[in-house]
Amino acid sequence: MEKALAVLTESWLVLGQMAPYLLFGFFVAGLLSIVISPEWIERHLGGKGLVPIVKSALFGVPLPLCSCGVIPVTASLRRHGAGRGATTAFLLSTPQTGVDSLLATYALLGPVYAIFRPLAAFATGVLGGTLVSVFDRERPGAADDASKPADTAECHTGDKREHTIIRILRYGFITLPGDISKELLVGIAIAGVISALVTENVLAGYLGGGLFAMLVMMAFGIPIYVCSTASIPIAMGFMHLGASPGAALVFLITGPATNAAAITVVWRLIGRRSAIIYLATVAIGALAAGFLLDYVFVRFALPNPLEAGHAHGESPGWLSHLAAVVLLAVIVTALFRKRDGDHAEGLSDTADTANAEATLTLRVKGMTCSHCTNTVARALRESPGVTSASVNLSSGQATVTGSLLDPGALIETLEALNYEATVDQD
Repeated sequence: MEKALAVLTESWLVLGQMAPYLLFGFFVAGLLSIVISPEWIERHLGGKGLVPIVKSALFGVPLPLCSCGVIPVTASLRRHGAGRGATTAFLLSTPQTGVDSLLATYALLGPVYAIFRPLAAFATGVLGGTLVSVFDRERPGAADDASKPADTAECHTGDKREHTIIRILRYGFITLPGDISKELLVGIAIAGVISALVTENVLAGYLGGGLFAMLVMMAFGIPIYVCSTASIPIAMGFMHLGASPGAALVFLITGPATNAAAITVVWRLIGRRSAIIYLATVAIGALAAGFLLDYVFVRFALPNPLEAGHAHGESPGWLSHLAAVVLLAVIVTALFRKRDGDHAEGLSDTADTANAEATLTLRVKGMTCSHCTNTVARALRESPGVTSASVNLSSGQATVTGSLLDPGALIETLEALNYEATVDQD
């Protein structure tokens, strides 16, 4: 009972430290979901040369997309004409960070980490995208053949008739928390268990600094699925065990940027050679950033990140307690809403859909979050003959309304985005 209470106390301490920053991050993420739409991104990622690559890496840094959520968005970018270099840059930089995770990083690990994470994400994105553009050149006309005029309706944010503030709050405090809440709670629980039950620096002899420790962190990070926000308390737990700041940073880069399932999808999405460059960039970039961060901490005699982030050793104030309660309420609400059935509506291309000739229901496999449903709804809505599309994440069903619908063509459209689709016979 005493150990369980200690675990709960440590977990609450972590939650309280993250909560004020994370809640503000959720609001900013909701704002970004309105200001930066997929259509807006696509308009800036076309063309050749270094500029689209730099833009892709830069745009990806603040977006709150995990390593699974970034896949359908990237597939849509590729489908609408983004080159391999820009696509790879977006794939590399986006899942490593997000405005919510950056604020949570500052809360738990201090300002040095909060600066290093986005810089590492941006640098790896530019490096990977440049290498792909040099060593895996686009077939002449390939990007143009893949492109398709994008509809300007913003299905990613829900009904346009809703007030902007409602759309911001819906995404920031319902949709986004629903996507990351389970992982976040697991990460906080792991940090609580390690802090309460494991002696500090017990593995310092093995996980201190150096190449071996970083390779161990990479071995943990590459195959598992963890979002950029949930990875923070886990990295904090590794540092409690004795990992150096640089070794923990390797996990913070490789964990969100890769996972076993996403790697296979990336292989199909951008090709074998580009996928190999992608993985090599993650590995080399993580090691380089890890060594550089350890050098900075030693060279300038910086305090331990756990102390800099104030995650341990002091009780949170009343504001942190209040924010933790609010954050828990947001998480519970989002999880219940997700269980009841998240869905994305594809807006009609015409004001009147009453004369639609048919409704078709598809069974879609591979959707994991709200970004998946938004991407599927948008792809279906842009297909010939479709006037509206609705996608339900919980049931895995997509309902399409339109005239002269071609089930085979709709299935091919979703398969191009790396989803499995069949006509629902029920």
